[in-house]
Amino acid sequence: MIFDCDGTLVDTMPLHFKAWVKAMAAVGITITEKQFYAFSGMPTVKIIETLAAEQHVACDVEAAAHAKERLFLENIESLEPVHSVMEIVQREHGRRKMAVASGGWNSVIKRSLGAVGLQDMFDAIVGADEVEHGKPAPDIFLEAARRLNLKPDECLVYEDGDLGIQAARAAGMQVIDVRPWYLPRR
Repeated sequence: MIFDCDGTLVDTMPLHFKAWVKAMAAVGITITEKQFYAFSGMPTVKIIETLAAEQHVACDVEAAAHAKERLFLENIESLEPVHSVMEIVQREHGRRKMAVASGGWNSVIKRSLGAVGLQDMFDAIVGADEVEHGKPAPDIFLEAARRLNLKPDECLVYEDGDLGIQAARAAGMQVIDVRPWYLPRR
């Protein structure tokens, strides 16, 4: 079992959106809520590169990405789990191999999981900073399967983003879209 983190295991999306708006405004970039959700699962640096190019803004992409993550982490203690998915993790812990494969940075994923008490539930955690290509490329899910010592067709992915669903399918894995299970807070 492979789980996305943001919006699947942890209801991080409202906090991420606030951090995105503030960090991007500081460099002269705007991001709408619609854009934010459309980019769900894409690595932070790639999102900033895309927005900067679309809006013809020159900025230090790496610095902007670090600023966005810092703003997110300042309020991480306010995070809530996605309870329906957390129940699956708790039920299957110790029974099945489980990993997290997320478009976030590994260190931030671990802090998000820790904020909701899930930090010790997974056999592997893979962040976008550990693979060459982020979602919708299959790299992150293939790396999670490798770390679990499983073939891709032996994996089931839980995901909340269109790009992540595309990535899981491209990896040859079955995927469950968790969005119908809950209404994310906005």
